[in-house]
Amino acid sequence: MSKHNNRIIKEANEQVLQQVTRRHFFQECVTGMGAMALGSYLSGCNWLGAKDGAGALLANSNPLMAHAPQFVGKAKSVIYLHMAGAPSQLELFDYKPELMKLDGQDCPPSLLEGKKFAFIRGVPKMMGPQAQFKQRGESGAWVSDHLPHFATVADEVSFLKAVQTDQFNHGPAQLLMHTGTPRLGRPSIGSWVTYGLGSENNNLPGFVVLTSGGKFPDAGKSVWGSGFLPSVYQGVQCRSEGDPVLFIKDPAGMDRDLRKASIDAINEANRLTYEEFKDPEIVSRIAQYEMAYRMQISVPDVMNINDEPQYIHDMYGTKPGKACLANNILLARKLVEKGVRFVQLFDWGWDSHGTDESLAIDYGFVNKCRSMDKPVTALLLDLKQRGLLDETLVVWGGEFGRTPMQENRDGKKNLFKGRDHHTEAFTIWMAGGGIKRGSSFGETDEIGYSAISGKVTAFDIQATILNQLGFDHEKLIYPFQGRPFRLTDVHGRVINEIIA
Repeated sequence: MSKHNNRIIKEANEQVLQQVTRRHFFQECVTGMGAMALGSYLSGCNWLGAKDGAGALLANSNPLMAHAPQFVGKAKSVIYLHMAGAPSQLELFDYKPELMKLDGQDCPPSLLEGKKFAFIRGVPKMMGPQAQFKQRGESGAWVSDHLPHFATVADEVSFLKAVQTDQFNHGPAQLLMHTGTPRLGRPSIGSWVTYGLGSENNNLPGFVVLTSGGKFPDAGKSVWGSGFLPSVYQGVQCRSEGDPVLFIKDPAGMDRDLRKASIDAINEANRLTYEEFKDPEIVSRIAQYEMAYRMQISVPDVMNINDEPQYIHDMYGTKPGKACLANNILLARKLVEKGVRFVQLFDWGWDSHGTDESLAIDYGFVNKCRSMDKPVTALLLDLKQRGLLDETLVVWGGEFGRTPMQENRDGKKNLFKGRDHHTEAFTIWMAGGGIKRGSSFGETDEIGYSAISGKVTAFDIQATILNQLGFDHEKLIYPFQGRPFRLTDVHGRVINEIIA
């Protein structure tokens, strides 16, 4: 064989080898094996409705189709109200008259030694409750005068008075509360819920996020991300001002028929790509394009509060056309009424350090309470009068609590009254969805510093939410990186003490 022919053969072989690149190998093999593993897993998950693994996913072409839970749950949907920044339990629900007796005194060393605080340095002063308290309703729950409307519905909720966390910075604490870890990369609880249950409305996302307060939570959009779950399960952020979803309108020169034709063409390309590589994320992409098309009609309708009767606007204190917490809370009711599975509200501005007037515990915090009090109360009453409270779990809380002592940043007293971050005890409440009415679980010491009974964690709260929806938190799993993952990881117990 001539040298010329040998060179031609060598070059041809090199061209073939160049096609089998490292990236091509991982795309062909690793994704394929991942799809096989996922398909095998899904075939065993009867609540996901998959019979032939990933092939069934493509046939269904809707990962958000409604699924039956593992057992009959008492709730069908969740509204989670997160007050980003952490509201002070000592001015709202955890009444501590003994703390008032210590007001202005130096903090005892026993409360400081070996403890971690975000900003307290040196020896701070103790600070008594900056609110008046009364016992409310038949349950006798202590609720401060900062929440006069909520005081009227105290018998509808169950208080968790001894919630603990090990994170004293906002971002990690928010991630822990919503994803089960203080680090990035895990799916949020809303993503787990829609992964397990899907949505009852094919024209709306199963997981919707609404933000207010002018800023995102410190952890950013990761607190409603899908992590390693298919991206179709991540939260869809909607707005109460302007277009409810960015880019929901067709661009100039494109009508709805042309938009549908373009989506059909894109999804045909996606379908062919899926058939070649069997990547389950492509199925999510197909479903997202189809959902986006349907949302163009359904979302503007459900996100429009202008058509609500005047008594509803008066009840919630809404401000149509503006971005505010009251508008978002009303939208939350409309969304669960339409079959959305998980609605997550974040309201920024509850970080009452006392570094300025807006963050003062006796000024800015009071204003935040006023903005929250009326619409939250209206939500519980409205859900109840519509027969939805029994099947809607409402959760309210922050990422940690506030200290019984006044913050002294850099060892100096702050200009205004404020409290530092506190991990050892704070309050979260739940209502509806099979939760006991007018109950309280857990107790803190006489100054509200430490939990002394009924201690619960973020994992316990997550396990309880999943339980009310019909899931054993230890069995709602997803295979990733060689092991089965779950929201609560290796922790958590259902808080049976607050379940009806």
